[in-house]
Amino acid sequence: MESMSGPYFIRGSVSLPEAELMWRFSRSSGPGGQHVNTSDSQVELRFDLARTEALPPVWKERALRRLAGRLVDGVVSVRASEHRSQWRNREAAAVRLAALLAEASAPPPKPRKPTRIPRGINERRLREKKQRAETKRGRSGRDWG
Repeated sequence: MESMSGPYFIRGSVSLPEAELMWRFSRSSGPGGQHVNTSDSQVELRFDLARTEALPPVWKERALRRLAGRLVDGVVSVRASEHRSQWRNREAAAVRLAALLAEASAPPPKPRKPTRIPRGINERRLREKKQRAETKRGRSGRDWG
C-alpha cells in the first residue's frame, strides 16, 4: 500500500503520528451497485488520545477534557464513508481527526476586556433622551382649552 499524503498537521509543527493511528475498514451503507459488496470503503480511524506522546501535555489535557463525551477508554474515533474510494475516505478521516484535535486542543479565548463609555457620549445620550421626552410631553393634549 502506498503511503498517505504526508503528515496531517494539527497546529504549528505538531502532526498526527502515523504509527499511533488505528485504521478499520468496513462496507459503507447506502445504495448498492456493481462492486458494492466487495469493497470495504468505509473508514474508521481511531487515535489513543490518553496514551499518546505526540501532543504537548497542555494540549493533551485540554483535548481530553473537551472531548470527554466522545472518548471511549481514552480513544477518539472518526468515521468517513462519503467517498466511494477507500483512499479518499482515509484522507477525509485523517483530515477530520486533525481538525477535531486542533479545535479541542486550542487555547481558550482571551477574556474580554471591559471598556468604559466616554462621559461625553453618555451625557449626549441623556440630553437627547430629555429632548425626546420634552417633545412627547408637548404632544399630550392636556393644556388645550
